[in-house]
Amino acid sequence: MSNHAEVIIIGGGVIGNAAAYYLAKKGCSVIVLEKEDSLGNGGSSRNGGGVRQSGRDKRELPLAMYGVKNLWPTLSEELEMDVEYYQKGNLRLGKTKEHIKILEGLTERAVASGLDVTMIDDKQAREICPYLSEEVIGASWCPTDGHANPMLTTLAYYRKARQLGVRFITGEEVKEIRKIKGKARQVVTAEAVYEGDTIILAAGYESRKLAGTIGIDVPISKALLEVLVTEAQPPMFYQMLGTAMADFYGHQSTHGSFVFGGSSGFEDVNKDNGTPVTNSLTASCICRGIMKYFPCLSEAKIVRTWGGWIDVCADHVPVISQVEEVPGLILACGFTGHGFGISPTAGLLLSQMAVGEETALNIKDFRYDRFQAKI
Repeated sequence: MSNHAEVIIIGGGVIGNAAAYYLAKKGCSVIVLEKEDSLGNGGSSRNGGGVRQSGRDKRELPLAMYGVKNLWPTLSEELEMDVEYYQKGNLRLGKTKEHIKILEGLTERAVASGLDVTMIDDKQAREICPYLSEEVIGASWCPTDGHANPMLTTLAYYRKARQLGVRFITGEEVKEIRKIKGKARQVVTAEAVYEGDTIILAAGYESRKLAGTIGIDVPISKALLEVLVTEAQPPMFYQMLGTAMADFYGHQSTHGSFVFGGSSGFEDVNKDNGTPVTNSLTASCICRGIMKYFPCLSEAKIVRTWGGWIDVCADHVPVISQVEEVPGLILACGFTGHGFGISPTAGLLLSQMAVGEETALNIKDFRYDRFQAKI
């Protein structure tokens, strides 16, 4: 088979797969390279599934709002696979006066950007979700937020992209990107050399190392987040949940299980040997925090946990950008744990950038050169 395509995508996560699908819809030939044996084995299958607009940086908010309005509501039908999208709202919870101040600030900034989000008191919060503990004294409420299944969404984009002719290659780790006549042109793995007119780098934290092979440095670091899944529970509530301190987030799935993500502050004790893992210390710490908000779940059994690295950008906003110094290269990284909810929008924007179309949204705030020294 030919190792040439109009677009080479490095990274088989939800954003890479979404970009592949939207490019294939435009009639482009696409090759997706993924170093793991399975697709979506990074953050795309290790997140809480939030499709939220509230609580976002004002620069990122338009991407979330566009997706909620134009893409998520019909995504299951378009991809011909149920991605378990629920638009039941988002409660962001607070237990202290300091928490409420944080939520008020987030709400004020979101309202200024046109989002329908309000502050509510503890009584109003319990009218929406009667299972909240007495410790919750208030919350922000965004009725148009929701959640979806990250693994199914990643798979749905993959399946539909394959049907449209995208070639997916797994188990090949990219070693470097090469320029030909000043333009990013080749992607080199241990097994082969792939050539494309445009290269999209969407490999999570690994994007920094790979960008470095072509002289570009994206200021991203990595942080470990964990996800816990409970045994199936009776239908209780389908709002997306979060907290002022972002110490946990989650939702109840179609299956009935609760999917909770969070951080414990003890992640450095985890010995991963190259594979992100959880352990009894970190997982139980997250569980204790969740029970303070939802004591009704104290007897629910955790059936599995997993950990994953997120790529944290220096200013907590992604890089979705062409690179002036390296024509032909498009960066899509540094999503800082916020990427799943905006993945349809990001995939669409990347496809438009790759073919030279005007993008559906202004992407100047995500430019790579925002980190360069100003003269």
